[in-house]
Amino acid sequence: MIYGEEIIEEVRSRNDIVDLISTYVPLKKKGSSYFGLCPFHNEKTPSFSVTPEKQMYYCFGCHAGGGVIHFVMEAERVSYVEAVKLLAQRAGME
Repeated sequence: MIYGEEIIEEVRSRNDIVDLISTYVPLKKKGSSYFGLCPFHNEKTPSFSVTPEKQMYYCFGCHAGGGVIHFVMEAERVSYVEAVKLLAQRAGME
């Protein structure tokens, strides 16, 4: 299934990245960003940053980064289409 850019943008806008990632990783606010332990590699010191203004995440340890769709792809190990479906469901979209 192919989704139009309008649908994808609506899915992105309806899923706040801090709310989404905090269901996977405990986050603590530091300045304008949030930090936590990276879910993609083993670490003891938080290097995983979430920036709400940009709706992006980035790990300074393993260099993983992206937006809500990419995060779900990596965290759930699903395809782009499956990630969009999961986020649409999470947002109450059909």
